[in-house]
Amino acid sequence: MQLPIAGKATVKQELLRLAKQYRGELVFTIFLQFVVALCAVAIPWLIGTTIDVVVTGIDRPQLLHYLSLLIAVVAVQATVVWWADFKARALGQKLLHELRARLVDAVTNLPIAVVERAGTGDLLGRTTTDIDRVELIFRVGVSRMIVLIFTAGVSIVAVFMAHVGFGLLLVLFYIPYVFVVKWYVHSAVGAYLASSVIFAQISGEVSETAEQSETVDAQNLRDYRVRHIGVYLAEMWDNERYTAWMRVLFIAGTVLVLGLPVLVMVILGALFIGWGWVTVGTVVTVVLYAQQLRFPVEELGWWSDELSFAAVAFGRIFGVFELNTVAGQSASAPNDAQVKITDLSFSYREDYPVLQKVNLLIPSGTSLAIVGPSGAGKSTLGRLIAGSIAPSHGKVQIGGVEVSELAGQNLHSTVALVTQENHVFAGSIAQNLQLADPQADAEQMWAVLSAVEASWVHDLPQGLETMVGSGALELSPDKAQQLALARILLLDPKVLILDEATSLLDPRSARATERALVQVMRGRTVISIAHRLYTAYDADQICVVKNGGIAEIGSHQELVAQNGEYASLWRVWQQG
Repeated sequence: MQLPIAGKATVKQELLRLAKQYRGELVFTIFLQFVVALCAVAIPWLIGTTIDVVVTGIDRPQLLHYLSLLIAVVAVQATVVWWADFKARALGQKLLHELRARLVDAVTNLPIAVVERAGTGDLLGRTTTDIDRVELIFRVGVSRMIVLIFTAGVSIVAVFMAHVGFGLLLVLFYIPYVFVVKWYVHSAVGAYLASSVIFAQISGEVSETAEQSETVDAQNLRDYRVRHIGVYLAEMWDNERYTAWMRVLFIAGTVLVLGLPVLVMVILGALFIGWGWVTVGTVVTVVLYAQQLRFPVEELGWWSDELSFAAVAFGRIFGVFELNTVAGQSASAPNDAQVKITDLSFSYREDYPVLQKVNLLIPSGTSLAIVGPSGAGKSTLGRLIAGSIAPSHGKVQIGGVEVSELAGQNLHSTVALVTQENHVFAGSIAQNLQLADPQADAEQMWAVLSAVEASWVHDLPQGLETMVGSGALELSPDKAQQLALARILLLDPKVLILDEATSLLDPRSARATERALVQVMRGRTVISIAHRLYTAYDADQICVVKNGGIAEIGSHQELVAQNGEYASLWRVWQQG
């Protein structure tokens, strides 16, 4: 499955929304471009008028007047062109930034089930290639097309003002070009859409192969992956060859249609001058307008090509927005922190099930420890409960709502997974903590740091404002993990899943931190993937996972009394 592609109505709506957001800057930029177009039209008129003054007899003051006007208009045009280009590019960067920010927000708030079904390639293509394709439109295209449209429109009006007959003739010549552009766009859009899809598939294949290269080598899948990517590359080659031929035909049509008007104007102008119907200055003015008009019309044709690319990219980008809106409207918040797992099965590959027919009920506000031998599926079960991966079959519900369908803040405020993998963001300690709660004040931040026994922050010269991460203070693994735990506490989820969350701490610090977490998370549902069995000892219930299923479940005392799998693990742990 691929993510949806937004229709024309949605694309127009989203672009209008962006335009309204920057309405003032957009109007001012358009005004500057209109001034540029007026200057471009005024120059041929002044040249033609000056020629008529010279031909009819040199009137020095009048000649100087027109020459002065010509120099002034050229100077104004040069100045306004620079200013308009600067404002347009600045506006384009703002629009692009807004689009990128909204896309990242939309992607990160998609339900995990949707992301799993779509695959990484499609998302990767929309957040990279498609954004790159619209960047040129925002950065240069908007500005350039406004200038071209104004220049072409004002030029046509100016030709009619100079001579109505020449104006009608010019319009007649340019009508066929509309059909040339329409044919090209109609023929090329489908190929551009296919190109985006193929490129997304290639990106996904390459990215997944590179990231999991060790697995690819271990499973001897190198030749298979290379052949698979080769198939996509062959499809891309065929598609690019087709669009290249379309462009060749488009160029031929453009040269043929746009090259004739200037030639015809010169020939007819020479005849009309000889017959005394028009002046030399009028013919020069009309020919200059016809020549001047050729380039904006031709460039507009090329921008139609870029717009075709961009229209496909906009549809793919806004398709994510559309899906995110639907997910946000359909998602409901959990009623409580009860976790209910029904007939849960999961496999990374169809023929290798990791979990099968798992049923589990964790009452709200209780703690559960998941134990078992390595490779039994403990961490996979934790990730399924956290919504990090979607189940192959069955349901995982928190408070009556399926986790895989939760999106955005509903998911983050419902369940959080803490693993031994953590990330220290470049910035202050306060900024690292406020990623979880932007409104958190110093008192709240010190409270959560104290809860995870991160007393070392008090010893830093600048306390919460100490810069950490790349290029600043590098935190040791145990301190980085304490910072990550404090961030989770600020997030304040209903359900907390700990998977080796304290494995990087020394045993004494780990025990103290886990006790602190229990105190802070009192009244919430806490699930621990227990690799140290004293964590299981503290839990309300213990679930033993073995061979992809639940072998035993009960309290520590009950399971020890049963003398089964858990009792055996406990004896080995105590002896160790």
